[in-house]
Amino acid sequence: MQTNNPEIGQYSVISPKAQFGKNCKVGLFCIIEDDVVVGDNVVIGDYCKLFNNVRIGNDTRLQSHIEMRNNTVIGTDCYIDSYVAFSGESVIGNNVTIRYSAIIARGVRVGDHTYICPLVMTNNLDTQRHSIGGAHIGAHCFIGTNAVLNHGIKLGNHVTIGSLSFVNMDCVEGKTYIGTPAREMVK
Repeated sequence: MQTNNPEIGQYSVISPKAQFGKNCKVGLFCIIEDDVVVGDNVVIGDYCKLFNNVRIGNDTRLQSHIEMRNNTVIGTDCYIDSYVAFSGESVIGNNVTIRYSAIIARGVRVGDHTYICPLVMTNNLDTQRHSIGGAHIGAHCFIGTNAVLNHGIKLGNHVTIGSLSFVNMDCVEGKTYIGTPAREMVK
């Protein structure tokens, strides 16, 4: 990737070690640290902070007030809404949407074409505060508003999680889970 000069909003601070593709825009009051790599046609909104070693794929849009801690990787053609927080070392696939105020814990993996609704929370710690790792979410999943995904769980492809559900177990491909704790919805 060649390093290009992005269009930069006022009062943003960008490390000289950050690399940008073509046609990128950075909003106001952003902080972009060392070794961040941003693909082509990426738009970064106002008040975003990208820590060391963040990677953002082509054609991705970040709204405002987003925090991406070390080693977060975002695929191509993604939409990350305002106030989403990534605690680091998470990998987000291609064509993923993460809506307003979601929390993506350390070690979370999200498959391609997944939609995460507002206020979804993931966790990577057990009750003794040991890092277990975040949820692994398959491709083509839908996670409803205010759902909570516990540490270390796996969701197969095409899984739907209902709004306000608490998921504390693995979820089988193609199934829908609702409730607290979440259980497979039986037709």
